[in-house]
Amino acid sequence: MEEDAIDTGGVQTSELDRIAGAEAQVQAQGPGAETTEIALTIWDQVQSFLEGLLRPWAAYQVIIAVVLLLLALGLTHLVKPRFYDWLKTRDGWPKWRYRYAMTTHRHMALIVFNLLIWFAVWVMGSLTWPSRSYLLVALANLALAWLVVVVVLRVVQNTSLRRVMRYGAWIWITLVLTGLRDDAVQLMDSLALEFGATRISLWMIAQALVMMGLTFALARLFSRLSSSRIKRSEDISPSMQVLFIKVLQAVLYGAAFFIGLRIVGFDLRGLAFLTGFIGVGLGFGLQKVVSNLVSGVIILMDKSIKPGDVISLGETFGWINALGARYVSVVTRDGKEFLIPNEDMITNQVVNWSHSNKYVRLDIFFGTSYGNDPHLVRKIAVEAAQTVERVLSYPKAPVCHITGFGDSSVDYILRFWIEDPTGGLTNIRGNVYLALWDVFKAHDISVPFPQREVRLLSDDATPPQS
Repeated sequence: MEEDAIDTGGVQTSELDRIAGAEAQVQAQGPGAETTEIALTIWDQVQSFLEGLLRPWAAYQVIIAVVLLLLALGLTHLVKPRFYDWLKTRDGWPKWRYRYAMTTHRHMALIVFNLLIWFAVWVMGSLTWPSRSYLLVALANLALAWLVVVVVLRVVQNTSLRRVMRYGAWIWITLVLTGLRDDAVQLMDSLALEFGATRISLWMIAQALVMMGLTFALARLFSRLSSSRIKRSEDISPSMQVLFIKVLQAVLYGAAFFIGLRIVGFDLRGLAFLTGFIGVGLGFGLQKVVSNLVSGVIILMDKSIKPGDVISLGETFGWINALGARYVSVVTRDGKEFLIPNEDMITNQVVNWSHSNKYVRLDIFFGTSYGNDPHLVRKIAVEAAQTVERVLSYPKAPVCHITGFGDSSVDYILRFWIEDPTGGLTNIRGNVYLALWDVFKAHDISVPFPQREVRLLSDDATPPQS
């Protein structure tokens, strides 16, 4: 017995020595050999899985899964257009419900395949042994996990980021369910670059992308919820609302960036060098960008302009649609949207038609003949202006004054006020002119216009002597 134990122990010892020697040989050959060894191990497992599919019951399950997939695609082709037409009739739905409805429309094939394969698993489990449906169960779990990833990641608003995270999650779940996760992690960790004491592997980069994506998605969600609450607050002016929202977004996204790096294990002290390079870049190449950013903060703090104000800057006249970190969005009456840099709003002369209040005064000029009573003209001109819909009667009523006696007319100025300049200025002037035309016709008031007399001289007429 002791000899057997000794022999057994000798065998175990020699096996351990062989394994240790193989590991030492791999380490001696360098990291490339280790990567190759891991890749070959994964390939052996994939080959074993593919060979297992050639067994009768495994092949039957593969055929069943392929038939279910084709059936799901066929049903999706029939149902998808009808579902889209039904969505067009859903008026008044909240935005989040539309988003998930469109997600259902885009991934309907995956949803139908889940329903069919889980029904097949239930039928197979009821009629046969579990060993004859193990592959269908694995495929069903994989399909369900993919569907859960699609639903959960719908909260990510950025399309590119959501697509990257979705594909990454699908790959990760597939590796977990197939038992290849540990080998894949080792393979990705073996592919690394070393800079002195710093080691950056493919696995670290993948972790960083995932964690940064999650933290940025959470920051965006929290920022959107906070922004909506700030915008609903009536105690905060529009310009201060924009300022608070921008500061909150900067803090949240900055925190998400550093938290994501810290979770991965990145040494944040190394960012000191990056900060120095950024400072040099700001000093040389990003002066205009920094100037626009600082100008935007000044605009928000001094409240010189705010969303909804009607402004004139050079040839541009319109109302402020949004205040950005780099530019101000100004929309004109003809639908053009000008993106004016914040620096121009600070350094150039800007006419804010609604800075201190929302009232805007407009002037129009006209003249009547000397045969008309000027007292009557002034009275009916004011009354005509008050009949126009957008002209204010209180607290600022229209007034009409004589400005002079011209060559052929008595000249007047009619002044009136409006409180909605975003509705347009040319159209309200035109409506007041039409009202004056109608009231002048009703009271037989004439508007003089230049008249010229042309005389035709005969051919035998004697030209004037000089």
